[in-house]
Amino acid sequence: MRSSVFHMFILSMVAVDVIVAASNYHKGEDHKLTNDEFYLAEVAFTVLFDLEALLKIWCLGFNGYISSSLHKFESLLVMGTTLHIYPDLYHSQFTYFQVLRVVRLIKISPALEDFVYKIFGPGKKLGSLVVFTASLLIVMSAISLQMFCFVEDLDRFTTFPRAFMSMFQILTQEGWVDVMDQTLVAVGQMWAPIVAIYFILYHLFATLILLSLFVAVILDNLELDEDLKKLKQLKQSEANADTKEKLPLRLRIFEKFPNRPQMVKISKLPSDFTVPRIRESFMKQFIDRQQQDPSCLFRRLPSASSSSCDHSKRSAIEDNKYIDQKLRKSVFSIRARNLIEKETTVNKILRACTRQRMLSGSFEGQPTKERSILSVQHHIRQERRSLRHGSTSQRISRGKSLETLTQDHSSTVRYRNAQREDSEIKMIQEKKEQAEMKRKVQEEELRENHPYFDKPLFIVGREHRFRNFCRMIVRARFNVSKTDPNTGAVNSTKYHQLYDLLGLVTYLDWVMIVVTICSCISMMFESPFTRVMHVPTLQIGEYVFVIFMSIELNLKIMADGLFFTPTAVIRDFGGVMDIFIYLVSLIFLCWLPNNVPPESGAQLLMMLRCLRPLRIFKLVPQMRKVVREVLKGFKEIFLVSILLLTLMLVFATFGVQLFAGKLAKCNDPHISSKEDCHGIFRINVSISKNLNLKLGPGEKKPGFWVPRVWANPRNFNFDNVGNAMLALFEVLSLKGWVEVRDVIIHRVGPIHGIYIHVFVFLGCMIGLTLFVGVVIANFNENKGTALLTVDQRRWEDLKSRLKIAQPLHLPPRPENGGFRAKMYDITQHPFFKRGIAVLVLAQSVLLSVKWDVLDPVTFPLATMSVVFTFIFVLEVTMKLIAMSPAGYWQSRRNRYDLLVTSLGVIWIILHFALLNAYTYMMGTCVIVFRFFTICGKHVTLKMLLLTVVVSMYKSFFIIVGMFLLLLCYAFAGVVLFGTVKYGENINRHANFSTAGKAITVLFRIVTGEDWNKIMHDCMVQAPFCTPDKHRYWETDCGNYAGALIYFCSFYVIIAYIMLNLLVAIIVENFSLFYSTEEDQLLSYNDLRHFQIIWNMVDDKREGVIPTSRVKFLLRLLRGRLEVDLDKDKLLFKHMCYEMERLHNGGDVTFHDVLSMLSYRSVDIRKSLQLEELLAREQLEYTIEEEVAKQTIRMWLKKCLKRIRAKQQQSCSIILSLRESQQQDLRRLLNPPSIETTVPSEDTNAHNQDNPTQPENSGLQTLLSPTLSDRSGYRQDSADRPQRKLGQWRLPAGRTSVKSMVCKMNPVSDEASSGSEVKKWWTRQLTVESDESGDDLIDI
Repeated sequence: MRSSVFHMFILSMVAVDVIVAASNYHKGEDHKLTNDEFYLAEVAFTVLFDLEALLKIWCLGFNGYISSSLHKFESLLVMGTTLHIYPDLYHSQFTYFQVLRVVRLIKISPALEDFVYKIFGPGKKLGSLVVFTASLLIVMSAISLQMFCFVEDLDRFTTFPRAFMSMFQILTQEGWVDVMDQTLVAVGQMWAPIVAIYFILYHLFATLILLSLFVAVILDNLELDEDLKKLKQLKQSEANADTKEKLPLRLRIFEKFPNRPQMVKISKLPSDFTVPRIRESFMKQFIDRQQQDPSCLFRRLPSASSSSCDHSKRSAIEDNKYIDQKLRKSVFSIRARNLIEKETTVNKILRACTRQRMLSGSFEGQPTKERSILSVQHHIRQERRSLRHGSTSQRISRGKSLETLTQDHSSTVRYRNAQREDSEIKMIQEKKEQAEMKRKVQEEELRENHPYFDKPLFIVGREHRFRNFCRMIVRARFNVSKTDPNTGAVNSTKYHQLYDLLGLVTYLDWVMIVVTICSCISMMFESPFTRVMHVPTLQIGEYVFVIFMSIELNLKIMADGLFFTPTAVIRDFGGVMDIFIYLVSLIFLCWLPNNVPPESGAQLLMMLRCLRPLRIFKLVPQMRKVVREVLKGFKEIFLVSILLLTLMLVFATFGVQLFAGKLAKCNDPHISSKEDCHGIFRINVSISKNLNLKLGPGEKKPGFWVPRVWANPRNFNFDNVGNAMLALFEVLSLKGWVEVRDVIIHRVGPIHGIYIHVFVFLGCMIGLTLFVGVVIANFNENKGTALLTVDQRRWEDLKSRLKIAQPLHLPPRPENGGFRAKMYDITQHPFFKRGIAVLVLAQSVLLSVKWDVLDPVTFPLATMSVVFTFIFVLEVTMKLIAMSPAGYWQSRRNRYDLLVTSLGVIWIILHFALLNAYTYMMGTCVIVFRFFTICGKHVTLKMLLLTVVVSMYKSFFIIVGMFLLLLCYAFAGVVLFGTVKYGENINRHANFSTAGKAITVLFRIVTGEDWNKIMHDCMVQAPFCTPDKHRYWETDCGNYAGALIYFCSFYVIIAYIMLNLLVAIIVENFSLFYSTEEDQLLSYNDLRHFQIIWNMVDDKREGVIPTSRVKFLLRLLRGRLEVDLDKDKLLFKHMCYEMERLHNGGDVTFHDVLSMLSYRSVDIRKSLQLEELLAREQLEYTIEEEVAKQTIRMWLKKCLKRIRAKQQQSCSIILSLRESQQQDLRRLLNPPSIETTVPSEDTNAHNQDNPTQPENSGLQTLLSPTLSDRSGYRQDSADRPQRKLGQWRLPAGRTSVKSMVCKMNPVSDEASSGSEVKKWWTRQLTVESDESGDDLIDI
């Protein structure tokens, strides 16, 4: 029983049973059940599955059998189907147990089983929502029953079942307006507004909130855990590396052939022996090295043609060259090792100093305040790097406290986690590099060993001139990035968006895009009556398209190859589609058949020709991306389709068992039985009164006689599974299900109305929302957002918000406190802005009444609008005075306000001059334009407007793709249904006679409006139409199979996939702009503060500032973006150097600085994805090392300056000693009166007032510790020089030069000197030592 053979046998029997049940059909009412082969097959299958259940009970025992939920379901099916085969219960509700066997087929596919478990496994949320929906329907039905049961002439709420059906109909949005209108007419005008509000509120809640909850629950079930997301990211990166390692199959086919490397023969070599042939690639290496190494110091070999050089001399030169190369390589390796040792030493010093700085109490004694997010993230990174590079041999001693032990344990855990993350990232990075290297090596080996590899059509050489010429034409494109040759920075141009558009594709693709569009325009003029085969003007477009596409394909094939080359034309589905479209167009142009029979090969060729607009998908990269995103989620969409088809099959089979042959009715309403439905009867028609028809004797209305027919409803029936599934598919789109429900209730019975309600609830409320959820989830997964963690998602949202953020186009406040400054304060006050917004709303309220020239109320309303316009003119004038005209013009919002106000002034002039209907219309338009200005005056409205604008921008290519698909279907509809006779919905306004009308009909189908009725009109067949077997444009019949495939495929692709992609984009942007402050890494206030500071620094309002001004901008930031120079001087230097490095000292833009701040304000380990994380960490490591080198360089310069100053001071001391000795000698020779050597206060004061004296300058140089300075730093702290805000400060007290010299200790002390240097180096990490930092601090 546990064998796989047994399980596969049972599942195959279930599949056969489902096929047999699906093949059942209506055989007439006289057919006996005992002669029904389907009934006998059902009895056999029921006995087989009963035996299976008994076998499992016997093997597992009863308790073991019922312990499994799957076995409980199987036992329920066994009992139900056993009762179902009883003849009296065969066509009854027990059929449900028979058709539910199809659910067991889910076990066949593990992917389908996992998908079903993912959706319905955690059934608590979905089950609770279903219970809530059912409870809501019951409660609202009971309330509506009590409200409207007393209303006369209203049968929708007479009983609870009718009230339930009415409220359920409103829930599905199908015909809910009819329910509301009938109720409003019945209750009267007094209660109509209240009843309308009641139904509208219920409809809004049910459709906008309740149905969205189903989508939200399904998306939540599809959501992965945070740990699984990170694991899947790593697996996806590994999978990408594995796929890049292998070459495509079309290139690996060369490995099946023997190697034939291309050989060359060395000629003109004087030798007594024959020289063997050598590989061309081997010789080419040496040729390339000599050409690419201009700095080579060795002499080249003499030319082979010179006869003066013998072979021995040449070999000696080659030996010398080889020896010299070895020596140079050894020298280079020694230098490289020295450089690596230096870098390693510098890194060790940096890490040790960073640890000492973090663990020391250097920040103690300072006033505590809230640290900025930049400072927090900087210290997190420093701590992580110290843990990563710190010593792993730290032991936990016994004397430590519990708190210290806990801290050490957490540090150890963090260190291990950091090590594990680093190893994983490095492993994946190395794996990617190895995969790329292997791929390149494989390609180079194939290129070397197979002479026909990378040769277009195996004819054109790899470096042939003609191929290079074709490559130049094929790959030529507009150069988007204009870089500065000196700095290398990209110059920002005024029309960069236009340049980006021009550089989107190559010039050749631009030409083919234009040719394809012109060809599609030419096809729009075709119709069944204006055919391209018979109109020479339309044939010109065909010839132009085929000629241009022939040239394009030939150039691309000569440049890149057709199939067996790395960059072949046919390397993906797009290349196959290009070749297919070209062959179809070429065959049709060569054939141009005069007669095209319906449903023939020529008509099929004309339909395939309608795929020409799909070339745009291949030519535009963004369109290819849209197709790729749709096709990547094909697996999940296919699984959802299988589930929906399974659900439809279950209900279709059940519907055949219950309703087959029971929905038919006689077209004469007075006949109820099939036996009496024969003969003819008269049917009355309604005509226009202008016809003045004469009625016959006894006739009250005009009419005609028709035969009686016993037939099914026109649009659906359940006589076989195919028709039943088509009817249920139409019901699944919520179109026409009310008609199906009413027919079933009227002709079979009210109890069977439960059937259609249950299917609508399961299929529409769960099935379609499941489709929506899966499409949205696949869109997020293909974009990479589905596997993002919460922190990574926040980071992506932050980057998207930063791209949209712009500098404030607001001039600064006038400096003087005059009239302009007062106007500026008034116009920028919040109450002023709110007052203007209220006035805009008040003016918009004036449109609540129709403006009619003949209505006397219109003129007062227009006069009030004139008053509002004058107020807005005053507002614009005040802003122009406050900001100046140039400052006012900087903001786009101000420009729009000025435009609307100018239109308002023009309207006032025209209104009082003309006073007619056109001026009133212009006034209403001005009010509407004015209303849109309110969107920028409130944060929430602005966010909503940004959501709409960004959604439209991001969905542009999806909308274009929908239009191209719609255009293809419109061209095919003209060929298939261009001459179909008018019916219920195909009429003179909605038909397929031309491409323009077909587009209109398809737009109507996109909205879901009666698409099924249009499909049935296009299915019309003889004898209800006139067929023609030779020319399709001579018949007015439709195409049954063509209409079924055409409309169903169009509705599924457009309504279920493409429109849901738009929903996914809107949901993504809605969550982007409406995230709460807690979810945002940088809040709206942070961005606003940065915009204000940028506005202060960027005084020219150009959007760019020099790199030197970034220091001032960072110093002015406050709040969460503040950089405290006392605590985070190293972070400040890193940020300044990052701007200088990335932009080569040039100008930086608003988004450059904002992007740098955003990277510094997040934990990159948690927020960034793998590739971005690797690049960012590499950049930060480089910046850290460069800043360290600069700091060391500046420190060494200052040390040298101090040493030189000290040497000069020692020389001056020696000179002074010599002078004193000479004076002593003079005194001995000429003894004067004795004087004291202690300097007086006047002398000290004179020395202090005169800073130019050499003693004081020498004293100033002694204030900094150097390696050669072994004096005075072991004295008290009161005598030490102190530094504050980047400048040295002398200690209190006055000391003469002579006393200072006496205090100097000339004895060398190496240990003391080294400790002083180490202390100084630690202080340098917290206090900036370079000149630019000192200047900034002084500011």
